[in-house]
Amino acid sequence: MRDMSDHPTDFQGSIPDAIKQAILDTITGAEVEVQGGGGHFTIAVVSPVFAGKSMLESQRLVYGAITHLMTGERAPVHAVDRLETRTP
Repeated sequence: MRDMSDHPTDFQGSIPDAIKQAILDTITGAEVEVQGGGGHFTIAVVSPVFAGKSMLESQRLVYGAITHLMTGERAPVHAVDRLETRTP
């Protein structure tokens, strides 16, 4: 695993938990796994909502759920290094 850069943020609390909760609040029936730190994260989401959607459409749903965590100069999420979306 490569070294994570230090990404300054004013966010208080667990960033992986915030990512997971934002996705759960937005995508019905999702199972979410988030790993990472230093502004870089890996996200895996399984949901029946993705059925019939392209990979790009599914990923857009996830990014839409966490946009508020990626916005601004000191956003807690600097990059999603890997995003996996699939149906159960």
